[in-house]
Amino acid sequence: MRDRATCSKIGVGRGHVGKLAATGRRRETIRKSITYLGMVLDHEGLTGDRNVARDRVTVRLPREERDEIAPPSAAQVETVLHALTGHYRVAALVLEQTGMRVGELEKLRWADVDEANERWRVSRTAEKTRRGRWVPVDGPLFDAVMRLKPREDRDPDGQVFDGFGADRFRTAMQRACRDTGTPLVSPHDLGHRRVSVWHRAGISWAEIGRWVGQRDLAVTANTYTHVLVDDTEIDVASVLVDLASEAP
Repeated sequence: MRDRATCSKIGVGRGHVGKLAATGRRRETIRKSITYLGMVLDHEGLTGDRNVARDRVTVRLPREERDEIAPPSAAQVETVLHALTGHYRVAALVLEQTGMRVGELEKLRWADVDEANERWRVSRTAEKTRRGRWVPVDGPLFDAVMRLKPREDRDPDGQVFDGFGADRFRTAMQRACRDTGTPLVSPHDLGHRRVSVWHRAGISWAEIGRWVGQRDLAVTANTYTHVLVDDTEIDVASVLVDLASEAP
């Protein structure tokens, strides 16, 4: 490697990181670049303490101000819901009502469903905290999910939302927002809205953290405390009635 001898911690920390930051690269892009550099130096035999790219004390990523999150209003969410079709509409409604993450929904399998108690399990492998949890689902919404596939056709290892992919779902939501002239609403925004609504309703952070799979209560409070202008609940029944009327 041509610059191996001159590749110092200061050089990587101030030089490489500084240059990337100066050109407007985002923190995540810079992190990936440093990770790739570390892999290259490993390959060159500079492992352990000799790999300057893996020194997180000297080589620090730039601070990045997070965009302020403004949870969507009930009217905005309902507009987007009505623009979605089929199981995408049900999926979006589940995210908004339960605070689940889109990746958790993607990994939900029929074997995780407890139909008798109207709930399903987010497995340890799917949950961010790797602890797993049970998610209770309101009756009419739970019934709508159960109607996605007849009981006799359900494969225990099959997706509850058959063919569901997080990236495709995000694209569908972006398209629904564009087509309805609604400010962009992401799956993550739906979760933030749900937690904010629960908080405004007086539910404790401990209970909210348990429901959404967040272990650190301080993180839960800091992450999900937003200025929520509209804490109106979604008219779930209306959305589901419209969905049923559109079924072939």
